[in-house]
Amino acid sequence: MNKVIDPWGSELAEDYGKIIKSFGLEVFNSSMFPNANRIMRRGTVFAGRDLKRIADCIANKKPFYALTGIMPTGDKIHFGNKMVVENLKYFQEHGAQTYILIADLEAASTRGVTLEQARERAMEFHIPAYIALGLDSKKTIFYFQSENKDVMHMAYEFAKRITLNEFKAIYGSADPGRIMGAVTQVGDVLYPQLKQIMPGIIPVGIDQDPHIRLARDILARVKSKYGFIPISSIYHKFTPSLDGSIKMSKSRPESCIELPENEDILCKKIKRAKTGGRDTVEEQKQKGGEPEKCIIFEMFKQHLVGKDTELNQIYNDCKAGVLTCGENKKKACELMTKFMEDFNKKLENAKKQVNKLNFIKFR
Repeated sequence: MNKVIDPWGSELAEDYGKIIKSFGLEVFNSSMFPNANRIMRRGTVFAGRDLKRIADCIANKKPFYALTGIMPTGDKIHFGNKMVVENLKYFQEHGAQTYILIADLEAASTRGVTLEQARERAMEFHIPAYIALGLDSKKTIFYFQSENKDVMHMAYEFAKRITLNEFKAIYGSADPGRIMGAVTQVGDVLYPQLKQIMPGIIPVGIDQDPHIRLARDILARVKSKYGFIPISSIYHKFTPSLDGSIKMSKSRPESCIELPENEDILCKKIKRAKTGGRDTVEEQKQKGGEPEKCIIFEMFKQHLVGKDTELNQIYNDCKAGVLTCGENKKKACELMTKFMEDFNKKLENAKKQVNKLNFIKFR
């Protein structure tokens, strides 16, 4: 397996077990965390780094923080972003000081988006979308990278602590924009510790692990100066593309559920999705389906079915041949439509809150 994961790309090796081994990750154990959320319980969260430190903070009510970033490059997000918010919400509900940074500098340096465009998209859509997905806006601290001089100062300091060859070993390639974007992210994930030295956890998809490794490598070299605690991380699997490839990607909108999404288009996409069904209904009833290969079942598991007992029933009915792929897709369309209606209502309400949010004010 290629041992370079590209956080700016759209593909990833399918074998998560090999990823855990190759990158020295911890296998995630949901029993470490009280009242584990749906994606933790169901194995969608599969790995992490230094998780015991965070579990100890939760158990003993010690201070810690959880942080994620928003890359405001488009006017929509895809369904997989929902899992980052679910995990951020989990830690928020268990005592984490919660931060969301708007990565406008990284968007400018790696995606060619102006700072003005990034701000407008973040305020009008991305931030409200994260609130609509369940984040408690009253308990969340927001800031823009471009306004945070502390982060920028740390980024320049950290840029001196890594060589070009080391950067290439982590990312596979290097150009000035990516280097500055990456070291700025290191400043972001450590920024809360400038105010209080405490553990922090970053919930991300596995494609973002290069940023985590870079932060941990750099921190080992500057720890004597800053005294920061190494950051922890938690990784979820991707929401697969509707055509069966490993990851939803906005570059292929026909195989990606976007937020928001027109309900008619939404159901048409679901009807075309890859399933674990047999060639005929008769064969399905005789041999049973293969939910392990079914994108619709994966959508149920990751996003749409809340109760484990209901999910297990769907799985068993599919395996027994009782449930057909057509019935499964119909149920998925109904659940997704209901979700989208609820999201759109919450999005409109969240847009009204934006000017009242807790943005850090920098001098």
